[in-house]
Amino acid sequence: MCEESLRNPCPLNEQNNDNGLGKISRNEPLRLDKSGELLTIQKAKVRKIAGELREFDNVYFEIVNEPYATKPRVPDDWQRHMTDVLADAMKDWPQPFLISWNIANGKALIDKPHPSVSIFNFHYATPPHTVALNWELKKAIGDNETGFRGTNDLPYRVEAWEFILAGGALFNHLDYSFTVGHEDGTFVYPATQPGGGNATLRRQLRILSNFIHGFNFARMKPDNSIIKGGVPAGGSVRALVEPGEACAIYIRQPGTNSIGLQVELPERKWSAEWIATKTGEIAGRAMFDGGAHTLKSPTFGDDIALRIVNR
Repeated sequence: MCEESLRNPCPLNEQNNDNGLGKISRNEPLRLDKSGELLTIQKAKVRKIAGELREFDNVYFEIVNEPYATKPRVPDDWQRHMTDVLADAMKDWPQPFLISWNIANGKALIDKPHPSVSIFNFHYATPPHTVALNWELKKAIGDNETGFRGTNDLPYRVEAWEFILAGGALFNHLDYSFTVGHEDGTFVYPATQPGGGNATLRRQLRILSNFIHGFNFARMKPDNSIIKGGVPAGGSVRALVEPGEACAIYIRQPGTNSIGLQVELPERKWSAEWIATKTGEIAGRAMFDGGAHTLKSPTFGDDIALRIVNR
C-alpha cells in the first residue's frame, strides 16, 4: 500500500505508467473489488517473483507487510486470492517455498487460517502470549519485527529468548546499524534512535541460535510444569521440553542473581549446563537423577539459560 507521502512515486500510481493503470484511490490497489486491471498485473508479478527466486534455498514469501496498518486494512479476500496465486505458481515445484501472513502487532487469535500459509508472523510480540494463543494451529509463529524499545541490547535479547523458548519459530530484529554505506552493520546510531542493533547484539542472538539448535527443536513444546519453584518474585522462567529427553530453560531475573531452580523430571540420569546468554560460555554443570531436584545457578546478570539432557 502506498503511503500518502509516497503516492506520487508509487509504482501503482497511474502517473507512473503509460497504459493508464492505477486510476483509483491510494487505498484501493489491494482490493479485489476496486483494483481493476491492476489485479492482473499483481498476479503476474507474484508469478514472476516466484519463478525468479525458485533456485534459492533461503526464501519464504510474505503476502503483505502489516495489512492491519492501513485504513481500511487490506481485506483478507485479497490476501487469500494472492496466496492462491502463489501456491498455484509453486504447485509443481519439488519443494515449494513457505508462505507467510503478517497477522498483528503484539498478539491476536488467528481466525480461519489459509491452508497454504505455513508461517504466521507478528510484530513486537513481547511478551510472547501470541504463541500460546495460536499453539493449536501447529504452525510456525514468528516475531519478525522488533524495535522501538530504545537502543540497549537487553530488551531485544530478552524478547528473542522469551519468544523462542515460548515455542516461537522465528525471531527477526530490526537492526539500525545496517545503513547505506554501512552494509556491514557498523553504523553508530544516535541515542535517540527508536531501536537498537549492533555486532554485540548479533553475537548474543547467535548464542540463542546455537543453543536452540543443540536440541531436537521440532519435537519440543512449552511445558513449565517441570518447574516447581526457585524463581524469585519479579523473575520469570520458560521451558521447552522433549519429554524424557531434553529441556531448554530460560530464566529472566533483573539484576545480579544466583537462584536454586527446582525441577522435576522422569527417573533417568540427567546432565545440566548453565549457559551465559551474553557470552555463550558454559557457566556451570551438574549431573543428577530424576525426580525432584534443585539446580543451583552460577551468579548471573539479568538472564541465563539452562540445557538439560538425558545421559
